[in-house]
Amino acid sequence: MDLATELHIGGKDVPAMSGRRFDVLDPATGDVIASVADGDVTDAIGAVDAAHGAASAWAATAPRERAEILRAAFELMTSQADEYARLISWENGKALPDAQAEVGYAAEFFRWYAEEAVRINGILATAPSGANRIMVTREPIGICVLVTPWNFPAAMATRKIAPALAAGCTMVLKPAGDTPLTALLLARTLTAAGVPAGVVNVLPSRRSGAVVSAMLHDPRVRKLSFTGSTEVGRVLLREAADRVVNTSMELGGNAPFLVFADADLDAAIDGAMIAKMRNAGEACTAANRFYVEKPVAERFARLLADRMAQARIGPLINAAAVTKVDSLVNDATARGARVLTGAVAPAGPGFRYEPTVLADVPADATILREEIFGPVAPIVPFDSEEQAIELANGTEFGLVAYVYTGDLARGLRISERLEAGMVGLNRGLVSDPAAPFGGVKQSGIGREGGHDGVLDYTEPKYVAVTW
Repeated sequence: MDLATELHIGGKDVPAMSGRRFDVLDPATGDVIASVADGDVTDAIGAVDAAHGAASAWAATAPRERAEILRAAFELMTSQADEYARLISWENGKALPDAQAEVGYAAEFFRWYAEEAVRINGILATAPSGANRIMVTREPIGICVLVTPWNFPAAMATRKIAPALAAGCTMVLKPAGDTPLTALLLARTLTAAGVPAGVVNVLPSRRSGAVVSAMLHDPRVRKLSFTGSTEVGRVLLREAADRVVNTSMELGGNAPFLVFADADLDAAIDGAMIAKMRNAGEACTAANRFYVEKPVAERFARLLADRMAQARIGPLINAAAVTKVDSLVNDATARGARVLTGAVAPAGPGFRYEPTVLADVPADATILREEIFGPVAPIVPFDSEEQAIELANGTEFGLVAYVYTGDLARGLRISERLEAGMVGLNRGLVSDPAAPFGGVKQSGIGREGGHDGVLDYTEPKYVAVTW
């Protein structure tokens, strides 16, 4: 595979100014895939320079022209789907079918925002007093810093790049250090699709804190969009506050998965496998806590354990991820949880943890409070609808929740009361480029996807006019 391994700044692949590089590892083997340029603060400001130089012309580009470029990016990415999937599987470790699904999902953001680029509408109204007209237009917010995680290296990038392009913004993408190769391949695709030099810049770096901070303190940068942990999100919010930079954040999750006694258990198990095991559990939308009504709790646990025991999954991203998952499982079992399957970290090569189901997990287990980011399903029985809602909402997070019940009225009633930005009702998958993705409480600020996603990259301008 012809890998791009340099920084992509101003439409060119360039080495880091320092000459430093870092290795990207294959999580399945621990072997080195490639050596990638390691950008520093100087490179970061150079990328902002490039974005600034391209900003005026790109903002003035006709919406239809931006739409056609985005459509071309969709078609090119789709035609390169096999190459993208193999690369994602290689540097991220996810199973090839998961990687293929990610490519399709990622490409859809280019198609969706090709359609949205020509529908960024303003309003014209008469002031209630009748004294003037209220005219509101939407303008590109300006230079954006986009920071993406390693777990969906294509989709998390296109989910930010596509609406920013549609709105007329230029940007610097800082991909995760574990998975920079997919982002650099995206830069090639976007160039081939017709994105002008300097509009999209890609800055791999192992010094994320320093380079992002430098960009946030550059007065030309107007927007930060970050996907990652809540802990890092808090730090970046403090950094953004120094210059009051507009922020969008998709942060951690602790998704509850509620199963009521009247649910179709076969469908609930199918949904649980999707919600829990997508990307080996390394997803912010992964079901983290399974609350099952007592009459069916043991049966659900056994059925899920049977399915999990048969699952074949890819490795976790690195050794630290395995250590964290194993410590959470050990804490739960030490407090009385029963292991129905798994709870083993096999010897290498690679960074692996067996699919695991824990029954009767006690309320004080750490695994119920922290995001697992691994293939472990802790199950807790509950007695009533009220108790289920209280347990589900008993967290600082509020990204997504899942509900399985045979009673649609109950399902909708519970969906309204769950403190989550998204709810999967009798579904184990909620992500869709046409829908607003995001959370409440400490799971984020703003929305990505849907029409809301492009509005996050615009500023409304109000003109009071009389004629």
